[in-house]
Amino acid sequence: MQKMKLVMVGNGMAGVRTLEELLKLAPDLYEITVFGAESYANYNRILLSPVLAGEQTVQDIMLNDVDWYAENGITLHLNKKVNKIDRKNRVVYAEDGTSAEYDRLILATGSNPFMLPIPGNELDGVISFRDVYDVEKMIEASKNHKHAVVIGGGLLGLEAANGLKLRGMDVSVVHIGEWLMERQLDKVSGKMLQKSLEEKGLKFLLQKQTEQLIGKDGHVSAIRFKDGLEVPADLVVMAVGIRPNTTLAESAGIHCNRGIVVNDTMQTYDPRIYAIGECVSHRGIAYGLVAPLFEMAKVCANHLAEMGIGRYVGSVVSTKLKVTGIDLFSAGEFDGGEGCEEIVLSDPMGGVYKKLVIKDNKLAGAVLYGDTADGAWYFQLLREGRNITEIRDHLMFGQDHLGNAGHQGQSKAAAMTDEMEVCGCNGVCKGTIVNAIKEKGLFTLDDVRKHTKASSSCGSCTGLVEQILASTLGGDYSAAPAVKPMCGCTDHTHEEVRKVITEQKLLSIPDTMKFLEWRTPNGCASCRPALNYYLLTAWPHEVKDDPQSRFINERVHANIQKDGTYSVVPRMWGGTTTANDLRKIADVADKYKVPMIRVTGGQRIDLFGIKKDDLPKVWADLDMPSGHAYAKALRTVKTCIGSEFCRFGTQNSTQMGIDLEKEFYKMWAPHKVKLAVSGCPRNCAESGIKDVGIIGVDSGWEIYVGGNGGIKTEVAQFLVKVKTDKEVLEYSGAFLQLYREEARYLDRTVHWLERVGLDYVKKKVLEDDENRKALFQRLQYAIQAIEKDPWHERAKEGVAKHDFETIEI
Repeated sequence: MQKMKLVMVGNGMAGVRTLEELLKLAPDLYEITVFGAESYANYNRILLSPVLAGEQTVQDIMLNDVDWYAENGITLHLNKKVNKIDRKNRVVYAEDGTSAEYDRLILATGSNPFMLPIPGNELDGVISFRDVYDVEKMIEASKNHKHAVVIGGGLLGLEAANGLKLRGMDVSVVHIGEWLMERQLDKVSGKMLQKSLEEKGLKFLLQKQTEQLIGKDGHVSAIRFKDGLEVPADLVVMAVGIRPNTTLAESAGIHCNRGIVVNDTMQTYDPRIYAIGECVSHRGIAYGLVAPLFEMAKVCANHLAEMGIGRYVGSVVSTKLKVTGIDLFSAGEFDGGEGCEEIVLSDPMGGVYKKLVIKDNKLAGAVLYGDTADGAWYFQLLREGRNITEIRDHLMFGQDHLGNAGHQGQSKAAAMTDEMEVCGCNGVCKGTIVNAIKEKGLFTLDDVRKHTKASSSCGSCTGLVEQILASTLGGDYSAAPAVKPMCGCTDHTHEEVRKVITEQKLLSIPDTMKFLEWRTPNGCASCRPALNYYLLTAWPHEVKDDPQSRFINERVHANIQKDGTYSVVPRMWGGTTTANDLRKIADVADKYKVPMIRVTGGQRIDLFGIKKDDLPKVWADLDMPSGHAYAKALRTVKTCIGSEFCRFGTQNSTQMGIDLEKEFYKMWAPHKVKLAVSGCPRNCAESGIKDVGIIGVDSGWEIYVGGNGGIKTEVAQFLVKVKTDKEVLEYSGAFLQLYREEARYLDRTVHWLERVGLDYVKKKVLEDDENRKALFQRLQYAIQAIEKDPWHERAKEGVAKHDFETIEI
């Protein structure tokens, strides 16, 4: 039987999801051809922001690479923009003359960014934020320019602003509204978001209307507002909205009205032609979020597969987002109105705000800031129109707090119904994940991502997906860990390699590679640093460190910056310093013309802009220990002033911080390690988001572990309460040594704890006194092997001198 010809114009997320669904239903029905205007295959547009921020690469965000199209027999035309549809002869034509006949045609042309029609919008340096090319332009601009202005205070604008800030630019966000993200947030949560972003260094100009972009030599140089204010701008990013891309459809005579008009089966007025995604107008609505577009994709695929049983009747939209590390959720009507009641929980100090809008005893809307764990449950209540009278008293506190719901003691995943959405980015509900786990025999998070797309986008639902895995598989989940190898050089996992190094007493990287039959004789940039660390940890005093198997920062013992210079951070024990050390730092800054001196978040002083060949001389003149601010090691121990001066202090946190830092400061680790000591439960040193956090109480010290203040903030978990300073050192050291001995290289403590569980750590550290003492002794023994400070070696003894000398050509 001859296959029908299906052509798709557009190669984005909604269109390719349609093909994925179609291939499941009718893999042999069509001969498929795809035209994409970009040179990239299907990538996750949601994750362009992490690419801009330097946290991911374009390759990391690919959803379907070119091999996927070939494996599924799809003809892919990249870099070919279709500009004509001959509906009579059923042929599409690209600008370069490439053509393809069709029996069915899908228009997935997406949307275009809206550019404000103001004078100067054609100047160089004025761009949108829509695709990979825009990201590349912004990254390039950040290398040569200082002042960036982002017009638009919605999600896209804020992500662009954050990425440019991380690239080193001075960033101002211009927004016409009274508060940020007014379509998703109410005034209170919008202002909370603004305050959090201002603390990250972003600036905001609200209720401003742009009048003109001013240029110099053809390049934008400033932005002028209608009130007369002007601010400098070397780069202007417009993120003020999108418009459905209907140009191709209109040129072919297909009916459009604020989008390509489709019916409930996603067919246009020409029944052979379907439309999908952001280019569509369905019942007068154009959707810009991923979940509704994927609902469309299922219906479209259903009809293309000639099943004809699906209808798309619109979506109740919810928004679950992570804006620069801050969790947000909104759904329904959050502005209230006539006949509406509001239940509000506001904790500005804790960074949590929740507002529930109730109308006619039903949930009509919700806004969550900082804590979005119950977003899926609220969304289900809203979508189902369920009467909430009986649960009203507990509604604000979430599903787990319903005493009559029968969910106490269970995980949030176990309490969810199959219809509840887990992954908002990809529109995946719990039932889809559970069915995939059971039917396809999935055991790992990577398997679930591959087969369902859940957790493959922003990652905010990863914990929930793992809970679903655990509750579905039961004992099989913990018994079937991922078997991902260290890298492409070997089939062995990190754990297997560590075990062999210990059991066989391997003392060098070549010996390890030979014994384990490494595929590549010299390894790669992923496995060599890991092997070097595993060897040093297993056999301190015996294994010789291999500098060439360390990253550049650790090789030269300073932080490389984007302009090729380095930053130097001297160690200040527990954040304390002396007048003499401050004079040294000032003298060095003057002598070497240091362009920037700043106080770090860890209470140290950072000297930026040091040339590589000046590093040994800078260290010699400073004559202070290395702060290891560049290393997979103990970075800092942050402290508050504690009982020594503070009227609230219960314990001497400053001295405790100094003792901890001096005990552990030469300790190498799988990743960076940060400690903090607070003198009282007010927690001024932020001990609750550190790898090890110590909090003073009247009767001693509380120890918390596994915190992380990075991209995704993780609150540390309570480990133990102890009475004496000596016990703080022993218990903290034992925890750190267990982490050093068992975590995978580049695992933060939080990631390791997620895998092994806090109960496992308690068994090793709290319940087994002999094991705890042995762990602490092994850590002390390992640290003794590192007798000299790395800066002292290089500055005074000339170790690795050639690493810092400029080669004359």
